[in-house]
Amino acid sequence: MMKYPDFFDSVPKIRLRDPLAAFLGAVEDGVIEYGYLDAVKLAGHSCPTVASAYWMTRQALRALYGADDPERGAIRVEFREGRLAGVTGVIANVVSMLTGATHDSGFKGLAGRFDRRDLLYFDADVPLEIRFTRTDTGDKVDVAANLQAVAGDPDTAPLLRRCLSKEAGAEEARRFAALWQDRVSRILLDHGDNPEVFVVRRAGLAADS
Repeated sequence: MMKYPDFFDSVPKIRLRDPLAAFLGAVEDGVIEYGYLDAVKLAGHSCPTVASAYWMTRQALRALYGADDPERGAIRVEFREGRLAGVTGVIANVVSMLTGATHDSGFKGLAGRFDRRDLLYFDADVPLEIRFTRTDTGDKVDVAANLQAVAGDPDTAPLLRRCLSKEAGAEEARRFAALWQDRVSRILLDHGDNPEVFVVRRAGLAADS
């Protein structure tokens, strides 16, 4: 049985409706629910970047769809940075999993339906970190994460250096891991609705731009 930090299960999940999943009988009514653990499994680790990718997506979808289930595969995603810049690729992988959006390597569709390509872009002219757009209505939301606003424990950096240089003992390694995940937990659970950490800006209809 896989063991992971308890707080993973406390992070609110993201519920979507995927018409392709319904059409092919993969999930009843096409309703799919993703949790933070799914993002961790995809990335292979839990860190502030993975947490921000998951949470920015959730906040953007809530702003775009309200109480309705977002439609997976009907959301265009644009990144301000290039795909190889910084941690953009890590964030994009998580966002792609959650929204179904891909650049040119996704599902090609069936008879013109369910095409997941041409929905993910980089080097876009957008004001914040990522723009999410509903392809049915043209509504847009810009989001960004200011992770520096949630400081880590002062011991984290020196412990990280000791772990990377293989100087740390087992107890120090355990303490580093605990401190690292504590910051992730605080970002998601304590600051998820803090506008100084997660910026969500509604951009209106596509015709407005």
